[in-house]
Amino acid sequence: MTIPEEEAQLLEDLVSDSVDHCGNPARKSSTGGWRSAWFIIGVEVAERFAYVGIGCNLITYLTGQLGQSTATAAVNVNTWLGTASTLPIIGAFLADAYLGRYRTILVASLIYILGMELLTLSVSLTLMGSSSEPRNENSSKPSLWLKVLFFCSLYLVAIGQGGHKPCVQAFGADQFDSEDTKERIARGSFFNWWFLSLSAGIVLSIIVVVYVQSNVNWALGFGIPCLFMVMALAIFLLGRKFYRYPKRNRQENNNNAFSRISRVFVVAFKNRKLSLGQLEDGPSEEPKGPLDFLAKAMISGEGRGAKPCSGRDVEDAKSLVRLIPIWITSVVSMIPYAQYFTFFTKQGVTVDRKILPGVEIPSASLLSFVAISVLISVPIYERVFLPIARLITKKSYGITMLQRIGVGMVLSSLNMVLAAFVETKRLKIVEEHGLIHKPEATVPMSIWWFVPQYMLLGMVDVFSLVGTQEFFYDQVPKELRSIGLAFSLSAMGLSNFLSGLLIVVVDWVTGRDGGDSWFNTNLNKAHVDYFYLLLASFTAIAFFAFLFISRSYVYCRIDLV
Repeated sequence: MTIPEEEAQLLEDLVSDSVDHCGNPARKSSTGGWRSAWFIIGVEVAERFAYVGIGCNLITYLTGQLGQSTATAAVNVNTWLGTASTLPIIGAFLADAYLGRYRTILVASLIYILGMELLTLSVSLTLMGSSSEPRNENSSKPSLWLKVLFFCSLYLVAIGQGGHKPCVQAFGADQFDSEDTKERIARGSFFNWWFLSLSAGIVLSIIVVVYVQSNVNWALGFGIPCLFMVMALAIFLLGRKFYRYPKRNRQENNNNAFSRISRVFVVAFKNRKLSLGQLEDGPSEEPKGPLDFLAKAMISGEGRGAKPCSGRDVEDAKSLVRLIPIWITSVVSMIPYAQYFTFFTKQGVTVDRKILPGVEIPSASLLSFVAISVLISVPIYERVFLPIARLITKKSYGITMLQRIGVGMVLSSLNMVLAAFVETKRLKIVEEHGLIHKPEATVPMSIWWFVPQYMLLGMVDVFSLVGTQEFFYDQVPKELRSIGLAFSLSAMGLSNFLSGLLIVVVDWVTGRDGGDSWFNTNLNKAHVDYFYLLLASFTAIAFFAFLFISRSYVYCRIDLV
């Protein structure tokens, strides 16, 4: 029986696993693709503007207005960044299991805005009781309740970001049909242009917000990001009619992705004493590894009351287990990322920050060079690197996602070596000019010395960070793609916690018995260059472990091999 031409065209226009805002099957001609993706990218630009507006200069606020030491402030910044990057696991779980990505984004945005409003209020009240100038030893410190309000507001922002971040990017990628070859390739480009666009928001935030915070008023500097977050929510709502919404599973809870995959591990354990030979077409030998062991979940255990799991469930469970070693190496390799919000910024404060005659920039504004590097690197990656890679590999994707991540790891290790060299140069100049005991004096070293390490960090982002996000989105079951992105974000979050832990341990070891800590509040007596070399070593070790693991990794999609 032949299908009429009009009906065939209609079927081709439908997206099998998505619906429109009315709950009808989504059509390619009126929903999804770049028409809806740009709304979502606009949301992320505004959200990154807000988030970076808080985080990039946070250490300056903590050491200035709140009077914390450099080491304490660095640990607090790392802890907050780590929390903000780890909470997406919870947000993604709620989205994939219960609320759906669209509703989760709405709820998270409201929490985000509330946190930023309270944060602005906290800073305003703190400034009302003191001078807006940086604090010194004779300055009165803010009251305890103002500090509590500040940190509660800060972590409320982290909670909002935890629901917002994994769902927005996953929802954006959902706008491209993975079953359509052209849209699947476009989805790969989406991750690149997504990162380029949010980098533009970051540049704008660093230029505008950091200047306002440093030269006008801290309260206004936190209030502007709050306004942008309100704009982000408005932009998101404007695209409602154009979005493709993943179909929600309305069947029994035992068909929920979390439930069915969890059952694989439970049933496989219950059937651990059974032989795989009891399976139809089962192997004659016993499993040699944990992934083969999971196949026992498909055995019908007599008298155990547990239904066997399907082959799909077992494969989905295996795909998640395969991600764990990659995730662990990613955590270690991302520890250097924590430094550009902390020590990179504090180093920049000590040197000559004039970029042009009569033009001096805040140290935190150096972060704009990371985003500028991304704005340059993404088009080069898309228009130059990938076409050349496709000619060499004869593959439509150019290089695999794991190869992309590996390149980023190598660049990250090299960047820490470069950062150590620049800091060694700064300390040498300090010694030559007798400034070791004069932390307030400006070191006669141009701020331009720090630009290369920020530019290289942007290249690391394009390879490692974007590659990691696409990898974890693509290699998990469709129902768990928010969780997949949350895994990549949690790697960044845990790396911030590890960075904070390393700082505490190294500070104790090097500062005990009256010694000068590597993180001495007087950076002219500190040795963060040694710390950078330590991180370079960790990243190199993580890369070799990653290289070993990735060689045996089996992609979920055979066209990515």
